[in-house]
Amino acid sequence: MLVACEFLLEELVKYLETHLIETNSSWLRLRFSHIYKTSFQNNQLQDLQKWCNDIVAKYPDKLFESEDFTSLPENALISLIRRDDLQMEERKIWNYVIKWGIAQNPGLSSDPTSWTNENFLALKATLKNCLPFIRFFQMTNDDIVDIVNPYHQILEKNLWDDILKRFLTPNRQISSIILPPRVILTPKLPSRVTEPFSTVINEMHAAEIASWVDKKAEAYSVINNPYEFKLLLRGSRDGFTRESFWNLCDQQTNTVLIIKVNGTDEILGGYNPTFWDKSKGWISCNDSFIFSMKNGTIQSSILSRVKKPQHAIFSSSGCGPQFGSGGDLYMANNFNQINNCFCRHEGHSSYERSIRNTNGLSRFSVSEYEIFQIQKKD
Repeated sequence: MLVACEFLLEELVKYLETHLIETNSSWLRLRFSHIYKTSFQNNQLQDLQKWCNDIVAKYPDKLFESEDFTSLPENALISLIRRDDLQMEERKIWNYVIKWGIAQNPGLSSDPTSWTNENFLALKATLKNCLPFIRFFQMTNDDIVDIVNPYHQILEKNLWDDILKRFLTPNRQISSIILPPRVILTPKLPSRVTEPFSTVINEMHAAEIASWVDKKAEAYSVINNPYEFKLLLRGSRDGFTRESFWNLCDQQTNTVLIIKVNGTDEILGGYNPTFWDKSKGWISCNDSFIFSMKNGTIQSSILSRVKKPQHAIFSSSGCGPQFGSGGDLYMANNFNQINNCFCRHEGHSSYERSIRNTNGLSRFSVSEYEIFQIQKKD
């Protein structure tokens, strides 16, 4: 997309923006800080910038608390602090702006009491385009004393005088522009009707997987499921490649693979409590398992726990996810192509039993797949 910008291919740029936003939003969210900075490197990417800013305005900590915050381009920071719907207290916005400004001046101490006049002038020059969007007149008197006053030398004298006038005499007329207060949104309770967390499994399936993770004799109920299933990746028409898997799942831990077998009711999957690492090869694990789930004409679920921990997980960029030395559950590249995945159950397999009720090699293709990261609910 950036290359298309360089060559002034405007129609291609718009197409790629739309494609990313509409069909790859989960990938964008997983790499949010990087996507945010990249989108502001070229002013042609207005749609992507707006998509990012709409998210940050509602959930500002996603960006402001990130390690990459101080490396934000100036235009990105300004685009946020000028918004009337940025859901953050004004004092916090001020503190983040100061933090960003200090980071742009290497060697500048974070303690303003040690600064020289030149230090204040340097910070003032850095923040000259940001300061007009701070709502000073929406701060409390304590905010003015505690967090603004130590840096008042970076403000224009007439503005600081007006801030002090409002501080001492709130009803006194001033000449500075008073920006409107930011609109604080009222949180809404979630509706009973929500978008399903998965397009392949349901809440009962998730509860059963959770019981296997905790090695429970009886399955959790939907209400008592202690795990949250966070979607990392969903295979789409263009997303059935090993690259799509490794781009989002490399180094991810506690993941559940869900596969919908093409042309059948079968749901297959595997749980990897360790991490995926495309350069690692074999990964030893005592608690991994593979499974098939009750669904449609499939009358009962099958759980198959690892019996050879040293060959539990095969993690390589040359293929998709693989469980077991015999390919107990294996996804090659281009998962949706005919017979490009298989389950094998023979004497040298690494898991207890076949999850397709067959012996030997059983090939299949995928109609849809999902990768979830599971974690304990708060």
